[in-house]
Amino acid sequence: MIGECDDTTIPVIGDAKVNSPLELWEKKSCKNYVSDSERVVIDIQLDSLVSLIKEGKEPSSFEMAGPREKIYFDPSKLRCALVTCGGLCPGLNDIIRSLVLELYYGYGVRNIYGIKYGLQGFIPKYSHDIIDLHPGVVSSILDAGGTILGSSRGAQDIEEIVDCLERMNIGILFMIGGDGTLMAAYKIADTIMKRNLKISVVGIPKTIDNDIYLVSRSFGFETAVDISTMAVKGAHKEAEGYHNGIGLIKLMGRHSGFIAATAALAQQDVNFVLVPEVDFDLDGPGGFLMALERRLAARKHAVVIIAEGSGQKFFKNNKKSYDASGNIILNDIGIFLKNKISSYFKERNLDISLKYIDPSYMIRSLPANPNDSVFCGFLGRDAAHAGMAGKTKLIIGHWNNHFVHVPMGLSVGKRKQISPSGKLWRTVLETTGQGILKNVK
Repeated sequence: MIGECDDTTIPVIGDAKVNSPLELWEKKSCKNYVSDSERVVIDIQLDSLVSLIKEGKEPSSFEMAGPREKIYFDPSKLRCALVTCGGLCPGLNDIIRSLVLELYYGYGVRNIYGIKYGLQGFIPKYSHDIIDLHPGVVSSILDAGGTILGSSRGAQDIEEIVDCLERMNIGILFMIGGDGTLMAAYKIADTIMKRNLKISVVGIPKTIDNDIYLVSRSFGFETAVDISTMAVKGAHKEAEGYHNGIGLIKLMGRHSGFIAATAALAQQDVNFVLVPEVDFDLDGPGGFLMALERRLAARKHAVVIIAEGSGQKFFKNNKKSYDASGNIILNDIGIFLKNKISSYFKERNLDISLKYIDPSYMIRSLPANPNDSVFCGFLGRDAAHAGMAGKTKLIIGHWNNHFVHVPMGLSVGKRKQISPSGKLWRTVLETTGQGILKNVK
């Protein structure tokens, strides 16, 4: 978590002197704008706050997101660019739409450009087109999955990206993506500062896995859980329908098992949840396979969820390889476990009916559900407000039920994970009754 020496101040590219053109509430009793002095405390545990107060220290806090009374950019002369990067995720089009509509109608910005196919769109050799974004383009994109801007993976030359921003006379760059994208945004912002350019860089964290550090919820996660529960329902019915039926579902979660854990709690028909944060054994009296056998003996069916990043230790003899974005290419634990289960019961002359379900890519490319769509609307509009105020090198986060400005440097390169001793995992254990799944020596 945040330490006492960590600075949560958000950089600005200049003094905000322009009156905001936003037409907000008319009643004087309503609060129209957010001040930079309004903060959201990071650690809200009472004992921690009391201890700091006794020591005369200010608790660590994030700047509140929202519209500012004074902005930095003159909307009539501003050019903005939007780019989506990395894997697909429900809600990308919702973010694009809310950003464009807020900039266009709220601030009167008329030059908004969509960069095609991720960071490749900035690099001349790819020759990707640029989309002129306006309300007519984005008005009906909510029901479409994916992103109208396209995406790509892989690093691109930071200097070339900033060269492109200069050539296009861009004032605000909005980058929508996961950890790799936010790391690129951080480097782009650094290069911009070194060149003394007046370009704001605002990140909107995107990860279906919900593993962005210092962000309590990321868009697309609720939709992923929603669709995952449908897979659980199907797996449960398949398992129930056969003697010794097993439903095995592989869900997203390279390093963090939030989707697997939350889907198990949302649809409480799951008997085993395997996630990257919690080690488990396959063989032996305390291992998963014998626990599964005991479950079948007692109830004649079982449902298992495994996150894609789980159990990678079982492939330890394989050399690591990386994708274009520098992510480790994971071994397929779903197929591996499916084969292990089949072999285990075959050796014991026990007949099983195993159904394997992997809904990952279907989930990633679907439109956002209503809750995620609303959430994306807040994120997109708050990103517009931050950029117009001249704030830079930040991401729009959600913390303690508020939308906040999180410094990029405090989040990038780190990862949020399930705490094996925390309430979420404890509740999973209580719900499934799976136990520790380790051989205790």
